[in-house]
Amino acid sequence: MLNGLWLGFFLVAAVSAMAQWLVGGNAGIFAAMVESIFAMAKLSVEVMVLLFGTLTLWLGFLKIAEKAGIVEWLAKVLGPLFARLMPEVPPGHPALGLITMNFAANGLGLDNAATPIGLKAMRALQELNPGSTTASNAQILFLVLNASSLTLLPVTVFMYRAQQGAPDPTMVFLPILLATSVSTLVGLLSVAVMQRLRLWDPVVLAYFIPGALLLGGFMAFLGTLSAAALASLSSLMGNLTLFGVIMLFLVVGALKRVKVYEAFVEGATEGFDVAKSLLPYLVAMLVAVGVLRASGALELALDGIRHAVNWMGLDTRFVEGLPTALVKPFSGSAARAMLIETMQTQGVDSFPALVAATIQGSTETTFYVLAVYFGAVGIQRVRHAVGCALLAEFSGVVAAIFVCYWFFA
Repeated sequence: MLNGLWLGFFLVAAVSAMAQWLVGGNAGIFAAMVESIFAMAKLSVEVMVLLFGTLTLWLGFLKIAEKAGIVEWLAKVLGPLFARLMPEVPPGHPALGLITMNFAANGLGLDNAATPIGLKAMRALQELNPGSTTASNAQILFLVLNASSLTLLPVTVFMYRAQQGAPDPTMVFLPILLATSVSTLVGLLSVAVMQRLRLWDPVVLAYFIPGALLLGGFMAFLGTLSAAALASLSSLMGNLTLFGVIMLFLVVGALKRVKVYEAFVEGATEGFDVAKSLLPYLVAMLVAVGVLRASGALELALDGIRHAVNWMGLDTRFVEGLPTALVKPFSGSAARAMLIETMQTQGVDSFPALVAATIQGSTETTFYVLAVYFGAVGIQRVRHAVGCALLAEFSGVVAAIFVCYWFFA
């Protein structure tokens, strides 16, 4: 899948460049494409430096949380809910702890760190699967919730914005939180319909009703604020939550007599190992996206979408942020490249860049997740997993666009 996508970027760029040269008489198009190749290779290294620090930092803190028992406590708290949503998983099964750790890593926006944990969780669920090549209900629910991008603290998106010079990298915190809530809710409801889960069970309602009331009240409060106040509140809550999570991990770790420094270094070492493997993928995708933009092919595609949106009488400012959404279902590295490229060409705090950042934080690489997670355990019949995951993905994109108009337009 990634081979075809990556090669396709270059082939489309080549066709577009030949058309501009032979039809449009633009002989300088090839010089622009070559210049873009080297510029994007340089940019990928600059981004990678900060990505090293981000993954190393947060996997260090996550290791403290794990040793302090916070992850285990979360597994116990969520145990009654999992018992209703995944009835075929026995209470106390190792899969529940791994699922909780995966959700914790996803919640912190650590996509690359969450994947190895998620694969372990999928293998643990496979042990309970009566059909070795057909996805079980529990596996489908776990995958769809992963594909819905359950992100509460999108630190990697903050990192990309900081690297591109954003004065306030956390300004997109609330928009991402609201959009990812929509995608996760749609993903859960779609699976519940297909699997006939009893969401009206008293235990399930005891988890969801307080959260729904809190979210509804919070959105009602946000509706009373001006755009400037919304952006200011998003910044405050993003920074406060970020630092609050760090202090929570450290304080609980100290109270549990965890050697926090040593635990941090142990987790940070794992983070370094995860991060160092990402540079080749980042270089590959950024270079491909740079060539696509320099050839004029990407702008041509966006013009088509822009004309269609304009024909419907809608505002077209969000269209420049759509490249991230178009490639996100296939490749996380391609989506990151599109986000960075949008911030570079449009400005880090431009409306399209804010839309792209919100989409990046509230959607997931659906086809990639399906291929990796199910492929790792030999699943061939995925049943309703694709439809539910894509519905969650689409809902996240639409919600991200609407929320950005609410906050930033």
